[in-house]
Amino acid sequence: MTEGDDTMAGELRGRTVAFLVAPEGVEQVELTEPWREMEEAGATPRLISTDSGSVQAFDHLDKADTFEVDATVADSDPADFDALVLPGGVANPDFLRMEPKAVEFAKAFFTAGKPVAVICHGPWTLVEADVVRDRTITSWPSLRTDLRNAGARWVDEEVVVDADGPNTLVSSRRPDDLKAFCQAAVEAFRA
Repeated sequence: MTEGDDTMAGELRGRTVAFLVAPEGVEQVELTEPWREMEEAGATPRLISTDSGSVQAFDHLDKADTFEVDATVADSDPADFDALVLPGGVANPDFLRMEPKAVEFAKAFFTAGKPVAVICHGPWTLVEADVVRDRTITSWPSLRTDLRNAGARWVDEEVVVDADGPNTLVSSRRPDDLKAFCQAAVEAFRA
């Protein structure tokens, strides 16, 4: 969305979007840009993590800002959310995929047919949840083999919208793809 472009304003009014992140290691721009776009589209974003308190974001390998957690996965019901965003960062999804409650939380969106948007290294959590089989997805290039081994069709594209499964799955490769990622996520979350 460009400055002054309000074509997405209000499109998600009344919708609540979960952003699932680990206590440390989320790529800041992959959290803050989609968050801002969701707010501008009228949605209510909520920061969900495995621990209460705050999460530490990173700018690649450098510590960046911290963000207050709204609720933990243990205290959150996926039924209370309309959609899910899984930001990347290398450490973030690597930690989440080792936390059964986080994996169950993410998987519940697929089971319920709710849209999910994932970027960069974020699909690692989806591999662990076993929800990428027969889905077309993109990611940071180093996840290509992991995703193919999990049964996904991996492609190298700016943004992929796969609506051929139980839900709509939006994916992108990297921070440079955020504009297309955010636009596709808002469109998918509106449907």
